[in-house]
Amino acid sequence: MSTETKKALQGGEFLIRESAPQDIFIPEEFNEEQRMIAQTCVDFLAQEVWPNVERIDQQEEGLMVSLLVKAGELGLLGISVPEDLGGFGKDFVTTMLATERTGAGHSFSVAIAAHTGIGTLPILYYGNEAQRKKYVPKLASGEWKACYCLTEPSAGSDANSGKTKAVLTPDGQHYLLNGQKMWITNGGFADIFTVFAKIDDDENLSAFIVEKDFGGITLNPEEKKMGIKGSSTRQVFFNDCKVPVENLLSERGNGFKIAVNILNIGRIKLAGAALGGAKAVVSESVKYANERLQFGRPISSFGAIRQKLADQATYCYVVESATYRCSQDMENAIEALEAGGADHAKALLKGVEQYAAEAAILKVAGSECLDYVCDEGVQIYGGMGYSAESPVERAYRDSRINRIFEGTNEINRMLTVDMLLKRALKGQLDLMGPAQKVAAELMGIPDMPEPDDSLLGDEKRMVANFKKAVLMVAGGAAQKLGLELAKHQETLMHIADMVIDTYLAESTLLRTLKLAGMRDPGPAVLREGPGMTEQIAMTQLYIHDAADRIHKYAKEAVNNFADGDEQRAMLMGAKRFCKSTNLNTAELRKAVAKKMIAEGKYPY
Repeated sequence: MSTETKKALQGGEFLIRESAPQDIFIPEEFNEEQRMIAQTCVDFLAQEVWPNVERIDQQEEGLMVSLLVKAGELGLLGISVPEDLGGFGKDFVTTMLATERTGAGHSFSVAIAAHTGIGTLPILYYGNEAQRKKYVPKLASGEWKACYCLTEPSAGSDANSGKTKAVLTPDGQHYLLNGQKMWITNGGFADIFTVFAKIDDDENLSAFIVEKDFGGITLNPEEKKMGIKGSSTRQVFFNDCKVPVENLLSERGNGFKIAVNILNIGRIKLAGAALGGAKAVVSESVKYANERLQFGRPISSFGAIRQKLADQATYCYVVESATYRCSQDMENAIEALEAGGADHAKALLKGVEQYAAEAAILKVAGSECLDYVCDEGVQIYGGMGYSAESPVERAYRDSRINRIFEGTNEINRMLTVDMLLKRALKGQLDLMGPAQKVAAELMGIPDMPEPDDSLLGDEKRMVANFKKAVLMVAGGAAQKLGLELAKHQETLMHIADMVIDTYLAESTLLRTLKLAGMRDPGPAVLREGPGMTEQIAMTQLYIHDAADRIHKYAKEAVNNFADGDEQRAMLMGAKRFCKSTNLNTAELRKAVAKKMIAEGKYPY
């Protein structure tokens, strides 16, 4: 991949620039080593986790700890950790693939994600050399388990309002930590706590590496939860916990920045884990639909069930396309920063931060895909789906937390728009220029585009128009409401939904077109594509559904802030930009479901 291509698309620029299929990474391009790591993850779940899910959910003493130790012995806890600190030193895409494959592990996937993500990464990326050498190798091996203490009873989404305090002792050798943290994943067995607290009366949080053996730490009993029952979730209390001054992580007052940047990584990784869980539920749904007989034949032969299976698969294909597109964009940014002289930790944080809006998009998309797939899985199972004997019952309960984890989906929707607008204000993203062009286009006579007979030609035009719809509504809202826009949360949510659908639609289109080019590298790909009817069908299904949704979001947003001639012009624009062609969606869904039924699993 050339440096020119790597720098082609900055964070948020998908709204204002066209991407070519060859510019993105797709899952079909994983190399042999990546596939071997993924298979190791799958084998680990099959051998160690799935046979023991009931014991895990009952929180059998020492079981989760032993599983993390075994995962550490296989290297699964250190995939992103540099080799000199005891890890594999793999790139961001490989880390994402491992996260996806372990995402089907119910409560275990929560424990391993918390340990390798928010547990290990603050020390790996913000620790000094001594801190990294002391803690990271033992976290990578699984000898020590980690957790992350940010949330407090009165500080959830507003994390910086936390009340936990750190005061320097008179001899200047220790900080005394006092406060209460809640919803701490892995809290019951963690050896290392990354704790956020304010030193004296500081405005911003600082972060500390706290060892359980420092003393002054007490735990409430395990929380009783709707799902992920096997993951340890505790309240943690610090009572004059003595933390050596050398265990201050990064600089004083830098805790909030650490929390935000680690959450950016956590959000895209949550999308990957949710995707892994969703694919597993699709496979269970297909398997059951093939086995369950009604009226003398498998229920997978009925159109209503096939529609559900096809929609489950389509959602997974779409989220997967966007997740790995963004993962590789982040990796490209990291490599470019390293080539410019930045060390790996700084390059990674800055590279990921550049795509913070996309990470928020994916967190929403991944968690809502999993919820949708699990809900339909229960429906396909019927009465059996409501029984704790079925695999989908546990999946249904376990999935629900993901729309709350790593910032609620409502917060992430508003952050998506906020971060894009902030990049525009800083001059990093020219949104207003293209938005003004779209506004001018509204006043002119609509173009009659030439028919595009290439593969997915209609869908290419539709995605380009989705971007115009977003720019029209976001530009109009920003111009009309100015700084007050932040207070109009309903409007922000509609704009965010338009942005999310646009990013997912374009990512899916580009993946399918790239895949077609890989399978038939000739100068012209036929409209039906070389042996990939199902991928084309899923792309069409999603994009045409997205057109209707984007039109609805655009209308509601415009009606919230515009009136008179401006309102009429923008509503006409919304209709024009969300125009779709007619499709036989029943036939498309049949094609997608047919392959699933034949293979008895999620096959894409």
